[in-house]
Amino acid sequence: MKRGSAAHSNVREYISSLAAGGRYQFSSRDVQDALSVSADAAKLALNRLTKRGPIASPARGFYVIVPPEYRKLGCLPADQFIPALMERLGLYYYAGLLSAAQYHGAAHYRPQQFQVFVEKARRPIRCGAVEVAFMVRKHLAQVPVQHFNTPRGTITVSTPEATALDLVGYAHQAGGLNQVATVLAELAEKIDGRKLVSAAAAAPVPWAQRLGYLLTLVGAVEKTAALKAYVRKTARQSVTLSPGAPLEDVDRDRAWKLYPNTEIEVDLLP
Repeated sequence: MKRGSAAHSNVREYISSLAAGGRYQFSSRDVQDALSVSADAAKLALNRLTKRGPIASPARGFYVIVPPEYRKLGCLPADQFIPALMERLGLYYYAGLLSAAQYHGAAHYRPQQFQVFVEKARRPIRCGAVEVAFMVRKHLAQVPVQHFNTPRGTITVSTPEATALDLVGYAHQAGGLNQVATVLAELAEKIDGRKLVSAAAAAPVPWAQRLGYLLTLVGAVEKTAALKAYVRKTARQSVTLSPGAPLEDVDRDRAWKLYPNTEIEVDLLP
């Protein structure tokens, strides 16, 4: 049913006008308002256009315009639509783990999924060849972040220090401790040892213990002085390096109050 005079005659004209103005995200409700059509009519038109490729839908009711250079991908890259989607949903977030490490120059491993931290569990996104994994993080708003420019705006990313802690805390989602250590070897150059303590305050103490040990292992001991003092003050008990591995007859690392119960192999770049 019509709701008044339409600003555009069809969906193609509407998305062309959005792209011309530099906007690449919109909702089904935006289309309803722009075309003065019912929800069903907007949905039908959007479904038809989605099948042809000019647009894609990463989330229900949320659409992105897919420029020719991304048609094979079948969607915009995740970092170009996640900020707009999170804003539309009213959710605080930050890109983390291997996705964040790439922003900080540690690109030894390219994640298969774009990794995003949120406060409550969300289902993953699959949009064409683009995958987004959501992980829940306690004290999310306390995690230090910074912003990076993308072709479609800015994205919130954990700082190098917060990224290092998350990599240790979510080692399984980052490919395991060997891969984490390799990424830390690259990331260490961007880490400010003094800022590690501030980031550690928003994370469980065992993460700081394991991170300190791994940074020492990869030759970044100069980054660990403040973190070592923090661990000495706050760590109430010794922990294992790998929580899932058995604790065999290994000597305790006194500096980090840690039992290195697994061998770490670092794939260093030449």
